Amino acid sequence: QLQLVESGGGLVQPGGSLRLSCAASGFSLAYYAIGWFRQAPGKEREGISCINHVGVSTNYADSVKERFTISRDNAKNTVYLQMNGLKPEDTAVYFCAVRAHWCQPNESDYISWGQGTQVTVSS
Repeated sequence: QLQLVESGGGLVQPGGSLRLSCAASGFSLAYYAIGWFRQAPGKEREGISCINHVGVSTNYADSVKERFTISRDNAKNTVYLQMNGLKPEDTAVYFCAVRAHWCQPNESDYISWGQGTQVTVSS
């Protein structure tokens, strides 16, 4: 069973940084792509970034370019989302999800999701 657990969310001031983790269990991340998504209150879930099974990343949200970086550590079976320069509009529940091999922006292509971690950016 493919299980994902996000962690690292919290309350941070504008301009601050957080690193989210997506830890996998029950399978090896090495053969899968992991996407990060977020859902703000009252808004639809949006794709942020994805990293495929060979470590190539794709950004889906222009609003996080130059600020968010996705990476993976197959030895730790974990994918990270480094978030710098956080803004109040980044406030959302952040989810990671898994699909086979290659990244796709459509969330319906992902086969398993974590429970989400709350990120709140506020002074």
